[in-house]
Amino acid sequence: MSQGSNSGRGLAFYLLTVFFIVFILFLYGPMIAIFILSFQGETGGMTFPMRGASVHWFSDLFTSTRYGDLAGSFKRSIMLGSVAMLITVVVSFFAGLAFRRRFLGSGLVFYLAIISLVMPGILVSLGIGQMFQTMGIRPHWMISGLGAHLSWTLPFGLLIMFAVLNRFDSSWEEAARDAGATPVGVLRYVTLPILYPGLIAVALFGLTLSYDEFPRSLLAVGTKNTLPIHIATLTSNVTTPALYAIGTLTTALSLGIIILAFGAIGASQRKPKK
Repeated sequence: MSQGSNSGRGLAFYLLTVFFIVFILFLYGPMIAIFILSFQGETGGMTFPMRGASVHWFSDLFTSTRYGDLAGSFKRSIMLGSVAMLITVVVSFFAGLAFRRRFLGSGLVFYLAIISLVMPGILVSLGIGQMFQTMGIRPHWMISGLGAHLSWTLPFGLLIMFAVLNRFDSSWEEAARDAGATPVGVLRYVTLPILYPGLIAVALFGLTLSYDEFPRSLLAVGTKNTLPIHIATLTSNVTTPALYAIGTLTTALSLGIIILAFGAIGASQRKPKK
């Protein structure tokens, strides 16, 4: 049976296999190269070959002053991403519940909410910056920057919640109501636990999209840079593997967040022992 299935594989299968392999190489090849070069020796450069192996460039990030306000930009990115994540989760959840029942203009509201996905991020950033200057308000990373990031994270959160709620079985809620549960009780003990994995996915997207966002931040955060902007400025005057060390640390942080998110989803789906 396996021989028949192998012989039935046509040219399209092998083309897709080659395409997938090339895609994996382009996706993970640079990441692996940056990871390896971040452990370059003290006398090593930004290219291969390796001249020893050390954690010198990681320690240099925390001891040298030539990298500017790296810690401050990292702190701002984490704070901005956390606030954007929280708002995205709350708004996406209640908007998803609202869209379960059609209302006048729901289609228009939906398209207005997601249209920012097709707009170039740099134009969104430019527009927000110009709007604040016109109003006589100085752009700030937690005000105008937050608005710019929400134009990116909220549409994704809404799309995820709509996809989750599209497969939601409302019979559980009806059974809880028939058992005498109040609307708040149904929401707390039935709806929220079922939607919990979807909300974790929304939170993951909200945090990582905001934390890594560059074009929407460029002209909207004011004088205090976020981490992606700060890294971009460092590329013009830092020519050491410390740049790769920054990339390794930020990638490790993102990977840790993803692992925690999957762990939370797994814990929520684990059946309690009797």
